[in-house]
Amino acid sequence: MLPLSMAKIGDCVMVARVGGSGEVKKHLEDLGFVSGAEVVVVSAPGNGNVIIRVKDSTLAVTSKMAEKIFVTM
Repeated sequence: MLPLSMAKIGDCVMVARVGGSGEVKKHLEDLGFVSGAEVVVVSAPGNGNVIIRVKDSTLAVTSKMAEKIFVTM
């Protein structure tokens, strides 16, 4: 299990768990980051936003938020 911020471009990963405060967890779950959701990394720059595809949507999350999303390969 590793944070989404460590995934590479093109990786297809599965959400294992979401960390952070209750408010952060709720926000990420509302975006589709729930346990078992499949996520494809579209762009993963080092210090900027991580662009991902989840449930037919393309989203950008900050690298700080991506650190709170734990995934498996």
